Amino acid sequence: MSRARAVVEAIARALADKPDAVSVTERDARGQSLVELTMAPGDMGRVIGRQGRTANAVRTLANAAAELDGTKVNVEFRDQ
Repeated sequence: MSRARAVVEAIARALADKPDAVSVTERDARGQSLVELTMAPGDMGRVIGRQGRTANAVRTLANAAAELDGTKVNVEFRDQ
């Protein structure tokens, strides 16, 4: 598990009303890691935040963690 995936999962579980419904997958795509976050529909709004501010913060933290591993990461948010 990469640091970026661990960061995204920790943040998502902390924000979710149903932390057991949080699912984070990681795969390589075009030379960078793709982290997909899937949550319950009601929790997705909490992670995206107003005008996407929380989502941008999650992406920034994931990119900072990925730099420690020497990679790049893209975070996508998906509904169940």
